[in-house]
Amino acid sequence: MVPVEVLLPGTLDQALGTLADRPHARPIAGGTDLMVALNRGAERPEAIVDVSRLAELAIWHRNGREFLGAGVTYSRILADTAGDDALPQAARAVGSPQIRNRGTVGGNLGTASPAGDLIPVLAARDADIELVSAVGRRSLPWHEFFIGPKTSAIAPGELIAGASWPTPNGPSTFAKVGPRNAMVISICSVCVQVDEEHQMVRVAMGSVGPVVLRAPQAETFASEAIGEAGAWGDPSRPLGETDAARFGEQVAAAARPIDDVRGTAIYRRHAIRVLAARAFTRTLARRRGR
Repeated sequence: MVPVEVLLPGTLDQALGTLADRPHARPIAGGTDLMVALNRGAERPEAIVDVSRLAELAIWHRNGREFLGAGVTYSRILADTAGDDALPQAARAVGSPQIRNRGTVGGNLGTASPAGDLIPVLAARDADIELVSAVGRRSLPWHEFFIGPKTSAIAPGELIAGASWPTPNGPSTFAKVGPRNAMVISICSVCVQVDEEHQMVRVAMGSVGPVVLRAPQAETFASEAIGEAGAWGDPSRPLGETDAARFGEQVAAAARPIDDVRGTAIYRRHAIRVLAARAFTRTLARRRGR
């Protein structure tokens, strides 16, 4: 077996130069997905470019628009973010503490799995994915970056720099269902995000389609239900008794699930309906608590 060459650039510019010269080399940071593929023989790249030490990819700043660097780990997200936000809730749902210490935002994005736990949060926040190469930088809306199951729009020679989105000004909830209680790949997941400025509710769901999906009709229904209850101006105002259930039904209607080893399409549609209704209820409860 031909050995895989491991390259260790010291700066982002060096890494991009290496990828320009060897565009089919694979970048690696935490390695929580790539090493599994290597160990079982599913992948055999000509070279691996270790980007885990690049400070330029570990940037995380919030100044009206949040930027989360590709090298930020799940453990850092948990340490640096309030616990009632969807982002740390999703990070906490990833694997074991060891995986969270090594796994990175860039790996979750680069794998482009519809089961990726961070992706519904980024989708609900209308995030852009920022890509960088030796010839420049470009940004793609999340729905243009994820183009199919485990398929993204990243080009040879490019690295994921990170994701950016307007800093949320409302509460959010992430939740998922899996076949066990720990270290689980989701059967379905959901993120509900309230946007107070635009008086909108956004929802994204994972593992119920070829890519992470939004549910526009459910978003419109939820936003209007809050408005009709007078709850945009007064969060203490209750919604209709059936509004959460109807929201869950409309989210489920937007799902495109399949049968696989983790669950059937019928179960996924049922689970996402229940999960979305609960996430909506919890998000509104947090809004009232604010």
